Amino acid sequence: QVQLVESGGGLVQAGGSLRLSCAVSGRTGSRYAMGWFRQIPGKEREFVAGISWSGASTYSADSVKGRFTISRVDAKNMVHLQMNSLKPEDAAVYYCAARLGITMATMDPLRYDYWGQGTQVTVSS
Repeated sequence: QVQLVESGGGLVQAGGSLRLSCAVSGRTGSRYAMGWFRQIPGKEREFVAGISWSGASTYSADSVKGRFTISRVDAKNMVHLQMNSLKPEDAAVYYCAARLGITMATMDPLRYDYWGQGTQVTVSS
């Protein structure tokens, strides 16, 4: 089995920054892509950003482009989401997800195999 654990969430003022981290452990296989999603009550889970196994290919939602950056450390088992210029509408529970055996990320949550428990991000105005 594979385990994903998010960390770094919390309360921040609008315009501030947070860095979310996702640690991956377990029987992941040799390669896997990663993604970040967010969700608020009563709404569908929303794609935020994805990154390939190598880290060379990334994609982010239009709503966060220029403000959020996804990255992958050299060890490959840690993924970060750097969030700058946070807005109140960014408040949500943020989840990381793994796509096993596939090097390319996708915005479709149904194509990910494992999910973390989520970390709460609150933005005050």
